[in-house]
Amino acid sequence: MTIKKTSQGKQGFKTGEHVVYPSHGVGRIVAIEEQSIAGHSLELFVISFEKDKMTLRVPVAKVTSAGMRKLSEPDLVTKALETLTGRARVKKTMWSRRAQEYEAKINSGDLIAIAEVVRDLFRADTQPEQSYSERQLYESALDRMMREVAAVQKLTDSEAQKLIEAQLAKGPRRAPKGEEADLEDAQDEAA
Repeated sequence: MTIKKTSQGKQGFKTGEHVVYPSHGVGRIVAIEEQSIAGHSLELFVISFEKDKMTLRVPVAKVTSAGMRKLSEPDLVTKALETLTGRARVKKTMWSRRAQEYEAKINSGDLIAIAEVVRDLFRADTQPEQSYSERQLYESALDRMMREVAAVQKLTDSEAQKLIEAQLAKGPRRAPKGEEADLEDAQDEAA
């Protein structure tokens, strides 16, 4: 196996750029390599997911079919954040079916779909607790959304999480009565 590192861009992607890989979230292209595998030369994007301590190699030719994409545009991030303030839409189907649908949305790499999962599974302190599997899906969706919002808006992960949580708090019937005005004042001060 021969490895030759290159740094020029391929298919609109270049080294150092943040990208979204649907099943893993936001990563950074650290190199574009050429490897010889079983006598065939193959160009690969080397993507690092630092938080997960994982490196993924994606063949340049498979980028489109794998669903790898550039980070969302700022206006799409704004739309995703607005999605969080809407009313949760929970279907009246069995949990196992809904869980599959949520998992599919999370792994789609679509920021709006991920925001819908965060919105639908969010529980305010005043609401009943989530089951373990609901909590896992919620945290997975929140983490994916937080990393992309942080990368696009050049925030730290914790700043992005606070921004998302502030948007969730704006949703219907999420704050106990009387606290809504306090919440709006706190958000105005933060802005």
